[in-house]
Amino acid sequence: MCTVVIDVAPSPGEGARLLAVRDEDPDRPWDDLGEWWPDVHPGVIGIRDRRAGGAWLAAAPAAGRLAVLLNRADVLDLPEDAVRSRGSLALESVAGRSPQGPLPMHGFNLLEVTPSGSRVLSWDGAELRETPVPAGVHMIAHDDLDDPRTARIDAWLPRFAATAGSPSADAWDERWVAVLAESARLSPEDDRAIVRDNHVHGYPTMSLLFCTAEVAAGSLQVSSRVLADPGHWS
Repeated sequence: MCTVVIDVAPSPGEGARLLAVRDEDPDRPWDDLGEWWPDVHPGVIGIRDRRAGGAWLAAAPAAGRLAVLLNRADVLDLPEDAVRSRGSLALESVAGRSPQGPLPMHGFNLLEVTPSGSRVLSWDGAELRETPVPAGVHMIAHDDLDDPRTARIDAWLPRFAATAGSPSADAWDERWVAVLAESARLSPEDDRAIVRDNHVHGYPTMSLLFCTAEVAAGSLQVSSRVLADPGHWS
């Protein structure tokens, strides 16, 4: 139940900025931002899942590509031993190989960001859909882009939009991190929370870290901050 906020520049080619919060089982081993795939994906940096070897977020600075993987519900009708990990999706995306359906994977939203445009590829186990991300500030989690059924989007999208500033404004990341901290005044079990403890909703996942990134022509920057106490702002 991860969350991404993205601000797409008004003119094509000007890129996008984003804030991405990762929710995962804190007992599942992982590695913070780094070059974890030098043989298969040289030059790619990302947040690695040690168990499956894939990535939640991946970026290829030389190619100007970034991708973030979010889970979503699905109607997949396959035995579990035939289901493939979704962890390869972000890595393949930044290598220029977007997924094509049908896929033997559980549901996902894959956010793909380049200087020339951004889009979400959504798989529900039956259909793979593409949703272009238009200019402006948007949010996505486990449902559709800007989906008002997602309580945290309904609660916080206007706040992020109000603090985005102009495309050339400095300190955009500080302003958005301040909004994230503001949202963390809610209980992590509140469905409006962005920094979350999802046990009460039936999932063993908690917010573990967040990344900020900026993708522009000739430049891609990404940084991460691990939360000292999963599911809590600190």
